[in-house]
Amino acid sequence: MLFLAGFWKNGEAWEADADVDADIGEEKRIAITFDDGPHRLYTPKLLDGLKERGIHATFFLVGENIGNNEALVKRMAEEGHLIGNHTYHHVELTSLPEDKARQEVEQTDQTISKITGEHVAYMRPPFGAWKKEMETELEVMPVLWTVDPLDW
Repeated sequence: MLFLAGFWKNGEAWEADADVDADIGEEKRIAITFDDGPHRLYTPKLLDGLKERGIHATFFLVGENIGNNEALVKRMAEEGHLIGNHTYHHVELTSLPEDKARQEVEQTDQTISKITGEHVAYMRPPFGAWKKEMETELEVMPVLWTVDPLDW
């Protein structure tokens, strides 16, 4: 999976190819993702901690939070983290008309790509509410979750 970020085993970082589950023949992996940033106070601390541990994560950014935090977005990209889209205003896409939903995704993509020079390939829809037809219209892959930690 392209968006896998960090690998953990027994609370310690480990190399992906260092351990294989003998029972099923597959590596154990975990994707570390963060939604809603960047935040001017907390994101730098988070990036420092990830860097210290040699771990990469995926950051799904809310477009309206990027203003005045462009340096943080640039740092994320330079340090090898994957940057994804989390809409511009953190809205439920399925509750919007088609053109407004598309605008939420496109505006965030444009904001991020102005900083990183690359379009965003991954989308985490707020609340997990996704319009399937948008995948082909916007050439973006939705990334949902299997466990909600209820940390919001």
